[in-house]
Amino acid sequence: MNVKVEDVSSITKKLTFEVTADQVEKEIARAFQKIGKSAKVKGFRAGKVPKSVLEKHYEGEMQQEVLTKLINDTYFSALDKHDIFAVSDPRIVDAGVISKGEPFSYAAEVDIKPEISVRDYLGIPLQKELYVEDPALVETRLEEMRTSRASIEVSERDTAQGGDLVQIDYQGFFDGEAFEGGSAEDYQLELGSNSFIPGFEEQLTGMRRGESKEINVTFPAEYGAENLAGKAATFKVTLHEIKEKVLPALDDEFAGEFGAESFDELKADLAASHRSREQNRIDSELREQLAKILIERNPFEIPEGMIAAQLNYMYDNIVGRMKAQGLTPEMLGMTPERFREQYRDTASDQVKGRLILEAVGRQEQIAADNDEIDAKLAEIAEMANAPLEMVQKYYAGEESRKGLLDQIAEEKTLQFLLDKAEITEVPAEQLAKEDA
Repeated sequence: MNVKVEDVSSITKKLTFEVTADQVEKEIARAFQKIGKSAKVKGFRAGKVPKSVLEKHYEGEMQQEVLTKLINDTYFSALDKHDIFAVSDPRIVDAGVISKGEPFSYAAEVDIKPEISVRDYLGIPLQKELYVEDPALVETRLEEMRTSRASIEVSERDTAQGGDLVQIDYQGFFDGEAFEGGSAEDYQLELGSNSFIPGFEEQLTGMRRGESKEINVTFPAEYGAENLAGKAATFKVTLHEIKEKVLPALDDEFAGEFGAESFDELKADLAASHRSREQNRIDSELREQLAKILIERNPFEIPEGMIAAQLNYMYDNIVGRMKAQGLTPEMLGMTPERFREQYRDTASDQVKGRLILEAVGRQEQIAADNDEIDAKLAEIAEMANAPLEMVQKYYAGEESRKGLLDQIAEEKTLQFLLDKAEITEVPAEQLAKEDA
């Protein structure tokens, strides 16, 4: 077998193959032998059809069988021999005919992982958001947690106010005529929830227990029911009961419901959690800034296949997170096609950023050592709450271990670049102005 390799572009190679006549004849004989085991031709028993008859009736099937076998046997071995890292299936652009006693030739184009040499990656100027503690955020989170533990009790007040849950009967009218679906009894409504027609809840505020009154509202023009949209209506309302949310005290007992030993510990935990989230966000934005500059300084092409694979990964990831929250893409009006169109540039930048880090790591000879591998395995086990031995066994596989080594090397390369960068911390307000 002869193979000729040509560069079509920086991301595409063309491989031209010529298979010897002897190899073609051998595969033709093998194909007819295989076909003959199950071939059915009138007048012959299954498996006993003469070769000459098989050649007459099963020429097309033989052609496909031999073509597939020859391409599989030659294409993949050529990739390995010539160190070609393919990132797409081959596109057969020129294939000859399978004929006994004749050599067979074909050509295939394949997308490859681009080979890049990164420049200007040291001393990159970066602006990092200056983290500032904000105690008010902890107080806000405490109030949210407090509200989530509130109990509902009958109010001692006779007058409804915002935040109360009121139990009402109501009936709606258009020009004095009751309309279908506009009435309910013992309906519970939270004042201030904005879950009813605009203006309805506000007019209940100040009503007394047992009081009846008329409320005038106008349905929004975009209201879901077309027969109601944009119409002015009158509701006759009777308020039967007033309930209010009673918030628990912010004390050690309250903290215990959230797994803390004391209220002070709960506040410290919330502050630490917020600090960690914010610092992770700031670090993530700094990495994105670094990647953007590296991509701008080092333009190169990437195959569509790599972008498509990243988009598939991103889509599956977000759908998985949705399912964990009881949501589906349909609920949010998201389709795979719309997602891929919207996030194509993001996926492209992520692929380019990963390739650049890989290239810098290669140029700087950055790799994972045994201690780092052990530390990463321990970290994974802790995060997954899984036995270390189980994690070690999983990453003992060749493909999984390579993925782990690549991940560690990428993290080290990223830290190397950040250590060499010229980072200036600036207030969030200044960053926002510059991005605007």
